Parts: sequence; structure tokens; C-alpha cells
Amino acid sequence: MFILDLTYTAPIERVDELLAEHVSWLNGQYEAGVFIASGRKEPREGGVILAVGDDRAAIEEIAATDPFSVHGVCAYRITEFFATKVAPELVSFRQELPAV
Repeated sequence: MFILDLTYTAPIERVDELLAEHVSWLNGQYEAGVFIASGRKEPREGGVILAVGDDRAAIEEIAATDPFSVHGVCAYRITEFFATKVAPELVSFRQELPAV
């Protein structure tokens, strides 16, 4: 599982100009089953996305297609983690630690 931490690098007015494209991109990733939660930070300095997958390179490629990335209004920090404990509603996303 991955945490995608977005930080805006442009004025909020420029971010707002691209917001509809960004939301459309988000919707596509939800439909593809990659994203399971997302939202803006408070204060409004960026956003957070929870993504499922086992391939960091694939997640990085997806992030690079975000209109916010394409137009240079945000920077991504991607953190991979193993969701070894989850709420009952998220049991399908529970992961095992890799063998050492």
C-alpha cells in the first residue's frame, strides 16, 4: 500500500484552475481500483491519497500522470507501507509482511 503525499508548489489559484482535471484523474484511478481514499490537507497546502498495489514504479508512473504533476503545481512524496492491521471494512486490503 502507498501513501501519496502531495504538496502544492504553485499558488492556490493555479491549483484551482486544474482541479477539475485532477478530480477526473482521481476518478479514473478509483475506477481502476488503485485509489481507496483521498482528500485535501488542512490547511490547504496539498492532499493525501491512499493507493493499493505492490509495484512502486507503477504508482510513481500513475502519480506522474496527475494533471497537478504534469503542470508542475505539486510535488509528490510516496511512502510504501504494509497494511498488516486494518479495520474490518478494509480486510481485503490487509497485507502480510514479506519473507526476509
